[in-house]
Amino acid sequence: MTRWEPDKIRLGISSCLLGDAVRYDGGHKRDAFLVETLGPLVEWVPVCPEVELGLGVPRPPIRLVGDDPGAPRLVVEKTGEDLSARMRRWAGGRLAELGRLGLHGYVLKRGSPSCGLERVRVYGEDGRPGRVGRGLFAAALTETLPLLPVEEEGRLTDPGIRESFIERVFAAGRWQAFAAARPRAGDLVAFHAAHKFAVLAHSPRHYAALGRLVASAGPRLTAETLHAYGAGFMRALALRATRARHVNVLQHLAGFFKRQLADDERAELGETIAEYRRGLVPLVVPLTLLKHHVRRLRLAYLADQVYLSPHPRELMLRNHV
Repeated sequence: MTRWEPDKIRLGISSCLLGDAVRYDGGHKRDAFLVETLGPLVEWVPVCPEVELGLGVPRPPIRLVGDDPGAPRLVVEKTGEDLSARMRRWAGGRLAELGRLGLHGYVLKRGSPSCGLERVRVYGEDGRPGRVGRGLFAAALTETLPLLPVEEEGRLTDPGIRESFIERVFAAGRWQAFAAARPRAGDLVAFHAAHKFAVLAHSPRHYAALGRLVASAGPRLTAETLHAYGAGFMRALALRATRARHVNVLQHLAGFFKRQLADDERAELGETIAEYRRGLVPLVVPLTLLKHHVRRLRLAYLADQVYLSPHPRELMLRNHV
């Protein structure tokens, strides 16, 4: 745990994913991973746009309609009533409330005409499905809070997407806690130093740019520099880390202490990283060996690297990537 950990990670979520019976048919879409595994570690902020809009439970189905997938209308399927303007007005007020809560991420319901993040079915004016778009609330959410980590529960079944999203969520928590503590220039240097390898695994370009930003910040940390760093930091982590970039980071970390290892230890570490590169073992295997040597050799600089433990161990996210 770093000095910047927030008291609690706070996530917005489509209410039905928590088991709330708010679906149009009176049902729910409870997600076991979100409720049982992630739930004990976070504070959920449940939202159901359709219920909060006053549509009731149960309610007539609604869908996206229009020939322009970038600007679909939200329509009651049977009556044709257009709810678009009403939904956008409500979303504007609700998102202002959510913005004040300092959310660290958001999980949306896949396929929903209000909450779906991508590939939501859009019906043409002739009534036939032909395009895909984004739910109206999801569109407003991503436009209003563009740096907020956002995912759909369906995509979180992919181990790589799940690990990446949760890493971003906990990074957002650390950044918000850091920025709220009225940091000084030296504090930003320390934050960057602790996160540099985490950023490198996602984007060497952002890694270099953030390093230059910190180096040029000067003795006084301005609000502009703080904002620019936070935006660049979150944009970097939004890019998926690749196996090749993980290997690069693992080799960088190993380079700090290879000369302090015995020949057999050095060979074992190199072989383990090579096995990960070939996809024979998950990321947790070389990381566990690296952390063992870091602890044994008492390497404080590496022990503080967030890359080694970017999210709680009990989630076991790097056991599957």
